[in-house]
Amino acid sequence: MQTPASFEYERATSVEGAIASLQKLGSEARIIAGGHSLLPMMKLRLANPEYLIDINDLAELSYIREGGATTSGSPSQIRIGALTRHVDLLKSELLAERFPLFRDAETVIADPVVRNRGTIGGSLCQADAAEDLSAVCSAAQAEVVIRGPDGERVVGMEDFHIGPYMTAVGAGDLLTEIRLPLRPGAGSAHEKVERRAGDWAIAAASAALWIDGGTIADVGIALSAVGLTTIHLSRAEDLLRGQTPSEELFAQAGEIASTDCSPGADGRGPIDYKRHLAGVLTTRALRRAATRALNQEA
Repeated sequence: MQTPASFEYERATSVEGAIASLQKLGSEARIIAGGHSLLPMMKLRLANPEYLIDINDLAELSYIREGGATTSGSPSQIRIGALTRHVDLLKSELLAERFPLFRDAETVIADPVVRNRGTIGGSLCQADAAEDLSAVCSAAQAEVVIRGPDGERVVGMEDFHIGPYMTAVGAGDLLTEIRLPLRPGAGSAHEKVERRAGDWAIAAASAALWIDGGTIADVGIALSAVGLTTIHLSRAEDLLRGQTPSEELFAQAGEIASTDCSPGADGRGPIDYKRHLAGVLTTRALRRAATRALNQEA
């Protein structure tokens, strides 16, 4: 039977208290929320923290709401607390309306047991290349809020994931919020192929488009499970900006996705198959995102 090494346990009662504990205990302390990423690694002795700081009582980190304001007074962002569960992302009508790629992804993430306990903050901080929400947030051009002893800082997804299982969250820091920019003409989608329901992706693609006057004003595209980290397809994005949406254009972006990803061969398939999937799924995600942006989806 797999069992973790011994550790000390503390239940945080405030964000400030959790950060203070991280500072006091040092690099051997880890935050635990849903636990579906950390606990399996502890059972396999791939992670051996000496201290666990449980943040499940911090209800102030569980929310999905509009925030900020534009010059016209309308909301400028959707803000998601880091302790928000997968099931809440799945059920959120606000996200389904403004960023439907979240619901696309959540319907194919794991199973109800995991979705009821796992959190968006835990998923992002795990920084697993095969994890769906990292690609979703990258495509949606999200920013994350990291709080530490010296205050808050806001980091874009490009700077958040710094390597496999490595993020910009320091040893004494806590991820507290994810921010999604609200702009007109938005459409988004997430496409995934897996061996069986709820499994890690063989390949997955997230896409977000902002269309203004029939032209792609901005775009975000990211891939899961086809590299050591989440793949941000900047070359494909550059191709699409300023262009009129078309099947030919999206197919060209898919070709770039196949070229610019870097999958490895494993039990889920050979390299050529994964490259092919990355291209096909990118094209599909862009097609659906454009349809949604143009309000044509049935």
